[in-house]
Amino acid sequence: MALNVIMLGPPGAGKGTQAERFAQTHGVPKISTGEILREGIQQGLALALKAKEKMDRGELVDDETMIGIVRERLSRPDAALGFVLDGFPRTVSQGRALDAIMEDRASGPLIVVDITVPQEELVRRLSTRRICSTCGANADPTDSAAATCGQCGGPLVTRTDDNDRVVLERLRVYAENTKPLVDYYCSRPTFRTVNGAQPPDRVAEELEATIIDAARVGAGLPLAQR
Repeated sequence: MALNVIMLGPPGAGKGTQAERFAQTHGVPKISTGEILREGIQQGLALALKAKEKMDRGELVDDETMIGIVRERLSRPDAALGFVLDGFPRTVSQGRALDAIMEDRASGPLIVVDITVPQEELVRRLSTRRICSTCGANADPTDSAAATCGQCGGPLVTRTDDNDRVVLERLRVYAENTKPLVDYYCSRPTFRTVNGAQPPDRVAEELEATIIDAARVGAGLPLAQR
């Protein structure tokens, strides 16, 4: 049974960490448009540098760029049996484009999980978040004393788009442009909501059970097999 998962949720909700964890457990790729863009920035590609300017201001990268990135990535062989999308779609237009991509794939239902966290907790998390300046990975939020990345050993720094002013702007942009995706997806039988304000291990447990249940519902399995 293919596991095609979208992780929705505002900045700071823990989408990246939970997406990586779930993807590793199930042997499917975690696809993050942010990581793809960072690779382009490190290579000095003009389009990626232009996208970085927008992200540093708390703005969203245009739909055409993001849709093209995702379409190409989902066409690779390692995504044939499923994927976990982190950071896409962010607009209803992107959601419709993804539906069209999924029609061509014919590889199982699309499972949408919305990770919810109160705004005051999001501001606290984002204002203290650090990333690796070498590989872009998020630092372990439970280890505030760490100075280097646990994945590659690079130095940890505060994100340029995580100061208080930009944090509030990012949350405003999310509420205005991305939250309508919940309205777009919420009537589907494979849409679920998970409480992201819990400890990470508890969130992971809830995600696991929720996604597997949604996959079975989407596949039309009888109740006895759910």
